[in-house]
Formats: sequence, C-alpha cells, structure tokens
Amino acid sequence: MKGFLEDANYSIGLLDEGATLADVIDNCIYEHTHTGKKAFYVGDLGKLVRNNIQWQNVMAPIKPFYPVKCNSTPGVLEILGTLGVGFACSSKSEMALVQDLGISPENIIYTNPCKQASQIKYAAKAGINIMTCDNDIELKKISRNHPNAKLLLHIATEDITAGEEMNMKFGTTLKNCRHLMECAKELGVQIVGVKFHVSGSCKDLQTYIHAISDARCVFDMAEEFGFKMNMLDIGGGFTGSELQLEEVNHVIRPLLDVYFPKESGVNVIAEPGCYYVSSAFTLAVNIIAKKTVEYDKLLPSGVEQTRNDDEPVFTYYINDGVYGSFASKLSEKLSTIPEVHKKYKEDEPLFASSLWGPSCDELDQIVENCLLPELSVGDWLIFDNMGSGTLGEQSTFNNYQRPLIYYMMSFSDWDEMQDAGIASDTLMKNFFFVPSCIQLSPEDRFSTAA
Repeated sequence: MKGFLEDANYSIGLLDEGATLADVIDNCIYEHTHTGKKAFYVGDLGKLVRNNIQWQNVMAPIKPFYPVKCNSTPGVLEILGTLGVGFACSSKSEMALVQDLGISPENIIYTNPCKQASQIKYAAKAGINIMTCDNDIELKKISRNHPNAKLLLHIATEDITAGEEMNMKFGTTLKNCRHLMECAKELGVQIVGVKFHVSGSCKDLQTYIHAISDARCVFDMAEEFGFKMNMLDIGGGFTGSELQLEEVNHVIRPLLDVYFPKESGVNVIAEPGCYYVSSAFTLAVNIIAKKTVEYDKLLPSGVEQTRNDDEPVFTYYINDGVYGSFASKLSEKLSTIPEVHKKYKEDEPLFASSLWGPSCDELDQIVENCLLPELSVGDWLIFDNMGSGTLGEQSTFNNYQRPLIYYMMSFSDWDEMQDAGIASDTLMKNFFFVPSCIQLSPEDRFSTAA
C-alpha cells in the first residue's frame, strides 16, 4: 500500500465501507510501534465536508471564512478551498498558503488586529484589500501602506459571563467608531463594514443581540460620513456542536432579518474555525517514561486526599506536549480526555495519574489528574478533538518534531463532494484506495515517507 507523504505532497486515503478510522489508528500504531513510536494524527477530512453541509443547512446565507491559524495543514486548506469557503488570515505566511491554492483575493480577509507594515504592503501587492481595524494608529498605518484597503471596524463585545478572558479581546467602542470614521475620511481610507467576535466560552447568547445592535448603529453612523457599508462579520466562537450552531442561529436570525435584510445588500460572513476542524483530528501519543509519585503531590491544591496510601500513583511522560500539539494547554483547559489504546478488562483497577510532555519543563503538563489503568512505557494514548489550535506553526523547543498526519475520507463523503461538483481533478490526484482488509497483512500496512 502506498504511504502518506508530508505536507506539500500529501495523500488522502479513501476508506472502503468495511474500513473505519479506528482501523487506521490501529494500523498506524502497529507501524509506529515497529519503526519509531512517533506521535501522529489521523484526520477525517470527510468531517469537514459534513460540517460544511451542516453550516449551509443551518447558517446560510452567512458565508464562512475559515481562520487559517486554527489549523493550517494542507489537506484542511485544500478541502475547504474546494468547498468554496473563504479564508481569514493573520499573517503573510497564511495569506501565501491560501494564495497557493488559487483562492481569489476577494475570498481572503486579513484579520490580524496588530499588523506589520511589511505584511500590509504584501496584502496590497497581492490584491487582498479587506482587513480589520480597531484604532487610529492602525488606521494610519494601513493608509500609508495600502491605499486601496477596505476596512471592517472591529467593535468590542460585552460578555460579563466570560470574566477576565474578555479583558484581553480586541475591539473599539461605539463612541470611538465616530472618531475612526473621521480619521478614515481625512485619510481617504474606505470603511466597508463591521466585525465583532463572541468567544466560544460565552454562555449568554444575548451578547450576539447586543453586538448586532451595535453593528447597526455603526452602519447608521457610517451613512453620515458617506461610507457605503456592505459587510458584517459576526466572527468565530462556533464550537463545532450542531446544537450550539442552531442556538446561535435562532438568536441572530430574527435580528439580521430586521437590521440587515437581504435587500440591504449587506453580506454577512462569519469565521468558524474550531467548528470545522476540532472533531476531525485524533492524536495518538506514546508513553516514553513512567514514575511512581507521592499522591499528595499529584492532587490539585484544595482537593482532599481520599485514597488508600497503599495504592500506587503514576506520572507518565509522552512524546508530545505543550511545545507541540498541546500548545493551547498553556492558555486554556484541555477539552479532550485521554483514551487508552490497548485493551484492558472492565474491572481492571484504575490509578490516579498525571500526563506530562517530553520537555521536562514545569509548564509541560498535559493532564494534571486522571484515572487510568496501570500503563507501561511503549503504550499508546489517544486524544480526540485535537484539530483546532494544534496544527499550525509548531515550536522548535527541545528539537520538537511535528507529528505525521494521516488524512482519510469515507467513500460516502467523497461521493458528496462529487455530487456537489466540487471534487477537482487536482484534488483527486491526492486520493488512494484503502481496502476493508487493512488489518490482515503486515506488509501492506501504512508506511510513511519523509
């Protein structure tokens, strides 16, 4: 069987009806156990197709612009580009990645709130005109380096339930929008719309109502200055849950119909990132070291000790960590629970355990406390929902090596793409057939090429 090639020249396995992603993971673990035990991802690109269909069913006509920083792997970008999704880029390298796919500049937005002058010039040269702005210093920088820029004023949202997290968010006030419009008029810069962002951790969907109402105020303000506004960006914050998507749509749809009806000519867009990719990727890691530790050192502060002192407590070190695939752990809680790959009995005892990355750094803790059966060096752990925020530019700390990525798609998802007329000849060259009997022959198992 042909293997997978790294990034620039990748392959996508088409799964026969009898083959599953679990089979793929089993085979990859078998191969890595015999060749080097590197961490690896299995990406179900069909999940992107299904999520896009769900988006169209629930959120149309709001057009998705995918934030490239969320997961910039080539399989993801090419599938989403083929599906007609736009792209929100935060850097020159991201813009270049998307341009290499043949995406037109009209389908690219430069969203970094703090842009380098050289990268603004790059966007100007590439014809990428739509970008965000939330202060007068940024506005003047854009006017000097990109005379044809079309700006979305990034307004702040108020979410009292998100606590301190929201204090770090970008965005300007309604009061300051008038000042920015005065500056833009003086500098000859076009303002064409409004952007806001509601965090995925926001529990109060009324925040959307306030944000859309504020956006309408900015549109009305713009008329006074003679700006022709035609775009509203409702940002990201979509978790990937169909229920959350429907709840958000239920809240925003009536307001959009009133404030930004179809006849107004305003295009409403969004930036769903984790929605598309989070559940599409599974990470497999290998245990490289093991220690027995004192129980009270494992417990989080303030937690009462309730175990028997005779029970062992284990610390495991794995071959990936916060300087690699778990980078988001530095700023937020891990949203996935480790699953043991090897089979064990249901009545097998579970022990208090912690998981650490390979760097030996005190920040490199993946899971502070969990219950696992006793594991050995060489055993594998599986983490689901690892597609968001883990597959962008990786750190080189401690000679970290990026895990291999094995892309897969079912025939039914492939048929969906063909039926929709979006399966390009270029994309088809990346596919190969994975038979249902992939577990039977060791010599036919997956191999990787550097």
